Amino acid sequence: TTQLLSVPYALYAENSGSATSATPNLEAVLAENNSANNQQIKDLQDPTEAQDAVTKNYAETQFYSQIEVDALIAHRQSQIDDLDTSSGSSTDQDGNTYDYLTYGDQVWTVENAEMATYRDGTPIPQVTDNTEWSNLTTGAWSYYGNDPTKPRLYNWFAVMGIHDTASLLDASLRKEFAPEGWHVPSFDEWITLENYLIANGYNFDQTTTGNKIAKAMASTTGWYNSTNAGAIGNDQSLNNSSGFNAPPEGYRADNGSFNNEGNNAFLWSSTVISGVYVDHRLLYHDQRYLVG
Repeated sequence: TTQLLSVPYALYAENSGSATSATPNLEAVLAENNSANNQQIKDLQDPTEAQDAVTKNYAETQFYSQIEVDALIAHRQSQIDDLDTSSGSSTDQDGNTYDYLTYGDQVWTVENAEMATYRDGTPIPQVTDNTEWSNLTTGAWSYYGNDPTKPRLYNWFAVMGIHDTASLLDASLRKEFAPEGWHVPSFDEWITLENYLIANGYNFDQTTTGNKIAKAMASTTGWYNSTNAGAIGNDQSLNNSSGFNAPPEGYRADNGSFNNEGNNAFLWSSTVISGVYVDHRLLYHDQRYLVG
């Protein structure tokens, strides 16, 4: 009996050690296999050192949750987008909206003007009759061929804000044609755009010298076809790499006739050459360069 009773006492002494031993500290427990064996550790103090553990309550009050992080990222991205002015849209005095793009230090709208008023709300009259158009000395507009499904064409008087006889003679009395914050480009501003596109590889052959930028500026549809290398009308799907998107809407001549739809894009300038003759730019379906 004594031998039988001695076995469990011996086992107890070997496994438990001294019966008066203190509760093992956390370091000793984790040293067994570097694991808390899926047990919760209670009553931790708030961390004070770099390697201290933190409680759930401390983490929730001191750190952002994933939802909060995602919301902050979205807010910051929105602020970045608001600061990005390389592209966007602008609205004119009549409520029409235009896309714009940035080329170097310049910002250009890349859609046809559609205003029927000057900036201050003064109407720009629509003139359909050829004779009346030919006699104009003030601003007017018309649809190409008087077809309202097509964009507006403007005479030079409208572009320059000449709305009556007095403003024809006195430039200080002229209206602003472009919407608030915008203006009709000058000769020098056209040259700046041309040089930027050339220098940045928008020539049809990707060279950076010589004016071969017509394809890059022209819309991808509506042009007459051409077999000339690098011409706008030669594989129109390759046009508009710059995003300028000039369509071949033609023009209305001084005698009131409508000309060259599909053949060219007529682009106004604000620079006067002589009298009522003004600088302008042209794109032709069978040419590779911006004419002007």
